[in-house]
Amino acid sequence: MSRVKGGTTSSKRRKYILRQTKGYRFGRSTKKRQAREAIFHAGKYAFAHRKDKKADMRALWTVKINAEVRKHGMSYSKFIAALGKGKVKLDRKILALLAENHPETFAQVVKSVA
Repeated sequence: MSRVKGGTTSSKRRKYILRQTKGYRFGRSTKKRQAREAIFHAGKYAFAHRKDKKADMRALWTVKINAEVRKHGMSYSKFIAALGKGKVKLDRKILALLAENHPETFAQVVKSVA
């Protein structure tokens, strides 16, 4: 069997990995093994934090709604319960946008469920 030299393939593979770690510091941007580990870790964090971002946004919406509802003498939990009983089909994202950017419209929503 003839000998196969894999220099070009290995070089391509190494360059591909090192291109992904551009901007990393120390050996993580220059050494193949450390770079590969850094890519794996970055991928794990990226996946987990994409999930966390959704929870963070929902928590932010809650804070915005609560701050505006308090001005109308209600608590957040009572407001959400009243929305459910009043069959108002606005989600928290829309309510937060109304609370932040259109307080007069939000006041009408609060008045309609109170």
